[in-house]
Amino acid sequence: MAAMENAEQELVDQWRDLLAVHARTVSELDRALHQHGLCASDFEVLDVLARCAASDGAGAYRVQEIAERVHLSQSALSRLIGRLEKDGLVERCMCPQDRRGVRVSLTPRGRTLHGDVLPVQRAVLGRMLVEGSGG
Repeated sequence: MAAMENAEQELVDQWRDLLAVHARTVSELDRALHQHGLCASDFEVLDVLARCAASDGAGAYRVQEIAERVHLSQSALSRLIGRLEKDGLVERCMCPQDRRGVRVSLTPRGRTLHGDVLPVQRAVLGRMLVEGSGG
């Protein structure tokens, strides 16, 4: 019985360690990206869209596809996309395959900002996840 409780406690401790690393990393990302007018979630959306453009040439995702990749609710993501659109970083257009669907893509300004901020975000990840893990 004690062995099972110890194993469960180890899982709980591991989970809490993951949460702590996540919280510290997001906080550091927010701090580093703030000077560029972004937060960590903003950058994640720009990064997903930039990778989409690089992989398929079309450069646009449906909101649902972005939500699957950035781990935000669809309503939170819609608000974030609205803010990015207002800032001129993304644009929405109708999906040609499904006229009810909306696709989101980077604007030239969004692509430039993503390229400028990418090294900042990757440096924070390296510092927090590689150097910070002791490995």
